[in-house]
Amino acid sequence: MTKTPRHTPLRANTLVTLAAGTLLAPLLAALPAHADTGPTAENLAWTMSRAVTGDGAWRHLRAISKATTDNAGHRDSGSAGYDKSAEYVTRVLTKAGYKVQRQEFTFRDYRIESETGSVLAPSARKLHPVIARFSRSTPQGGLTAQLSGLSGKKTGCGPQDYAGTDVRGKIVLVDVGDCFITQKQMVAAQAGATAMLMNVNSPNPELNLRYRMVPPEDARIPTATLSRAETEQLRADAAAGPVRLTVDLRGTEKTTKTYNLLADTPTGRAENTVVMGAHLDSVDTTPGMNDNAAAAAMLLESAVQLRPYAGHLKNRVRFAWWAGEEKALSGSQYYVDQLTTEQRRQTALYLNLEMIGSPNFARQVYNGRTDTGPGPAGSERIHELVSGHFAEQGLPTVGLNLDGRSDHAPFVSAGIPAGGVNAGSDTVKSPQWAELFGGTAGQMLDPCYHQSCDTIDNVNKTIFDQNGRAMAWAMGRFAVDTSDINGAGTAAE
Repeated sequence: MTKTPRHTPLRANTLVTLAAGTLLAPLLAALPAHADTGPTAENLAWTMSRAVTGDGAWRHLRAISKATTDNAGHRDSGSAGYDKSAEYVTRVLTKAGYKVQRQEFTFRDYRIESETGSVLAPSARKLHPVIARFSRSTPQGGLTAQLSGLSGKKTGCGPQDYAGTDVRGKIVLVDVGDCFITQKQMVAAQAGATAMLMNVNSPNPELNLRYRMVPPEDARIPTATLSRAETEQLRADAAAGPVRLTVDLRGTEKTTKTYNLLADTPTGRAENTVVMGAHLDSVDTTPGMNDNAAAAAMLLESAVQLRPYAGHLKNRVRFAWWAGEEKALSGSQYYVDQLTTEQRRQTALYLNLEMIGSPNFARQVYNGRTDTGPGPAGSERIHELVSGHFAEQGLPTVGLNLDGRSDHAPFVSAGIPAGGVNAGSDTVKSPQWAELFGGTAGQMLDPCYHQSCDTIDNVNKTIFDQNGRAMAWAMGRFAVDTSDINGAGTAAE
């Protein structure tokens, strides 16, 4: 799940067929039907929710885990770990009878060259800064300066937070929150700071996260994050007297080439396509099993289980494994950008699976609204149906905005109805949520978010299964009927 919800311009326009499989033999099961009109949406929905299980998807998760750990321990876009995982997805889909397409693209990326730091005074020790992507660089060998706090609010989002404090030529220390990191460093630069360090301020004192300058052109000064533990120690030192630091933060822009994987059901109306997707990539600091291999594995199992029922589909289902989600949603944004006006109109809706196995989970269903108002028409109905399905199982849910942090965002911006599930990332669980879902209040929904501990053992099998079944139910339902979402694809047609 990305930390940066912003569109980055992309290049290239290649759609390559990787493999073509043969159609499966006879259907494995028959569905109840209304005369000669085929199965009802409800029939296929419930059939899929029984067929798609956490146990079934776990074998795919194990395979992606092995492909990841055998190849540098991550699936960053353009890496061997991503390629080997994509090869596995392609093999399984081909065996199931799908034709798999590889949609290649390039995007603007950032190569990290140095991210080190140390305290020189009052006592020497190492720091562990994480440079923001597209940050300005320090000189080679780093820069040395005095540390400064703020006189106003610690988040440093406006000039008023610097009133009465001279930060000229100093390294300023701020907190996460209230505004984007890009704005923070612009304000710090205007006040004369030579670099900025930002406290991630997580309940886990050792956790650190990599942020991103959006847009990159607004980068002004070298910027990095620190863990809460290191921040608190720096502030304790500063309370006693001057603190002198050196930081070496350097990176350069590059272009990365990668690809999405797409697979369509061979039946169903192409002019009313249901798209269901999850990102396959991870950040470069983690195996990324919950973020987002679990969702990619469940999507694969959903495709496999739907394939024998191809003859029952009224609407085409397109399965998508996105690259570059962790790099400004690059893969899904590229996909949407390549759609013609007619193809956008023919996209009935988008279903998104994101971090579906978080260990300290909340059962979150995207609620059909953005951070600024209603989402595309039909989005709230998707929320009603998915949350209603959970309710039928006696499973409470909470709503989650269609924000800019996952692959639904480009679809929403294009006016396409969207929904899905998300068990949570860096949100801290409240006591109310702990009472509703269990788990630990005061801790992140996924304490291993973007950390090396996001291994297969980090995936909660219970919510993994529940989210997978719910999305399989939605997939089966919309494969037959989307009439209450977009006015098309009725079961009676």
